[in-house]
Amino acid sequence: MSTNTIRQNPPGDSAPIFSFFQGVSKVTAGTLLGMTMLLSSVVAGGLVGLALSFRNLPDVRVLRTYVPTETTYIYDINGTLLTRIHDEANREVVPLDNISPNLKRAVLAIEDSHFYLHHGINPGGVMRALVANIEQGETVEGGSTLTMQLVKNLFLSPNRSFSRKSAEAVLAIRMEQILEKNEILELYLNQVYWGHNLYGIETASQSYFNKPSSELTLAESAMLAGIIQAPEEFSPFVNYPLAKQRQAVVLGRMRDLKWITAEEEAEARKQPLLVGRITSFGQSNLPYVTDAVIQELTRRFGRDAVLKGGMRVQTTIDMNFQRMAEETVRRWHERLYYQGLFYSRTNGQVALVAVDPRTHFVKAMVGGVDFQSSQYNRAIQARRQTGSAFKPFVYYAAFAHGGYGPDSIVQDSPVSYRDGDGYYSPQNYGGGFSGAVSIRKALEVSLNIPAIKLGQAVGLNKVIEICRSLGITSPMEPVISMPLGAIDMTPMEMAGAFATFASNGWHSDPTFIVQVTDSMGNILLDNTPKPKLVLDPWSVASLTNVLQGVISQGTATSARIGRPAAGKTGTTSSQRDIWFVGYVPQLSAAVWVGNDDNRPLASGATGGGFVAPIWRDFMHQAMQGKPVENFPSPGQFDPPQ
Repeated sequence: MSTNTIRQNPPGDSAPIFSFFQGVSKVTAGTLLGMTMLLSSVVAGGLVGLALSFRNLPDVRVLRTYVPTETTYIYDINGTLLTRIHDEANREVVPLDNISPNLKRAVLAIEDSHFYLHHGINPGGVMRALVANIEQGETVEGGSTLTMQLVKNLFLSPNRSFSRKSAEAVLAIRMEQILEKNEILELYLNQVYWGHNLYGIETASQSYFNKPSSELTLAESAMLAGIIQAPEEFSPFVNYPLAKQRQAVVLGRMRDLKWITAEEEAEARKQPLLVGRITSFGQSNLPYVTDAVIQELTRRFGRDAVLKGGMRVQTTIDMNFQRMAEETVRRWHERLYYQGLFYSRTNGQVALVAVDPRTHFVKAMVGGVDFQSSQYNRAIQARRQTGSAFKPFVYYAAFAHGGYGPDSIVQDSPVSYRDGDGYYSPQNYGGGFSGAVSIRKALEVSLNIPAIKLGQAVGLNKVIEICRSLGITSPMEPVISMPLGAIDMTPMEMAGAFATFASNGWHSDPTFIVQVTDSMGNILLDNTPKPKLVLDPWSVASLTNVLQGVISQGTATSARIGRPAAGKTGTTSSQRDIWFVGYVPQLSAAVWVGNDDNRPLASGATGGGFVAPIWRDFMHQAMQGKPVENFPSPGQFDPPQ
């Protein structure tokens, strides 16, 4: 708490700043003194009795550890504000030393100019306020002390009654016994309501004048102090001329108290004011991102902590990069609709997730085409069948199992497996068989039967175990058709898992939150990457080498971006879901296309034909200006035995 609020004289003013008893009114001094002493005696005596009868009043000692509710702020990775979250009170708490002296003087002048002289109640102030208001012809000073106002805001109902006013007085006395004056002033300035859901001076200053409260000028401070009595009525957003009138009243009061000079008053009156905008209910700049962040914070800390805890949240997202990704999705969605891929513009959707393999920080997360029309985040909530995009997990398992390499031969020939009461006989996309083929060729052209056979050879439970090590949590059953993507996963899971391929086996849990602190800077959550090697280096390098062929000469030639890249197309047998998931050493990205109601897409829809071009467009933009990097060669590592 500050220890030097306004005890000093303003520059150039030789009179003490609190010459409260000079020129208070034109009423005869003797008469006023007599009335004041009489009123003080009556009130003081009455309060002794009231104090005994108010035993059930709140315990003001809780204020020693009281922390006002605060707004939570969410930022992008560069510190750009994305959104603010709050319950009823939009508030940012600041220390008294960080509040402009102009504002402190202005508030005390109009609300309680004797604040540093009384002990919670000021019986004489009631008379002085009456005289001052009569002289000015309007309310320029209230009878309640600032301490009484704070008590009312914190503990009591706003209903006017004798009992409530009496309770205010008793609690104000108690408050002044446990808190210093500057502590009370700090609480008041952080608690008071300034209209438009703005609580506390910092959010009010940012909203009304686009600046922190530490930088408020005399003119701005006087306007803010003037609207406290009726903030919704006196707000410059509502009635600017009336707000200027209230400003003039405050400046006049400050001059009368000799806290400012006549010259300072005149200068402040004519100063034009840059009024900002109402910020309490602003929309998020990146709603798919911030909604996901809020869900994660709520899961970890609880709803109240998020709405009232004043968190400062740094996300992994660069706002400009995210907007590029969103625009890419919108543009391609429109193109695909006019190409006839979707039967409905609204039901047809595209989702995209990009993850940095070096940190597993999420760099872009597009949950759909338009957040305003649908808040459903398909990037993290929609589990959809992956089709052949799942095959790399099976081929990696084969390489890590030992005895298999990119040039190993598998038979693409008819096969049947006992499945319940019948048999399961997998088919290749388009029919036909290729006979003896290398694993490299089988994956490049996405043959189904070799994937099924390899899954049986290495064991489907082993494949599931590998998926779990890659952070995939979606339900999985070791059914025979699992290698063909007969399981549901989210785009986030796919992008995160392929990011581990891109990092040659080093894995961290994907996250869109870098760090969370409280308003004082204490760290609540730190997601500094702690990568672990979860895959065999030779096996994953071999897989990446094969997946490069998928782009250069396989099913995803439309994903070529002019630099080393690896990836896999995915198309479900019913054509309800089509995918492309690919990566370069610096970025992994998963793109999904489908209908929300799970209806099939247009006939002939494939991941290579419709989704790989979206990935290519996004990656061209994402990697612009980034150096070309090569993947590690399998020859750098020893194969498993």
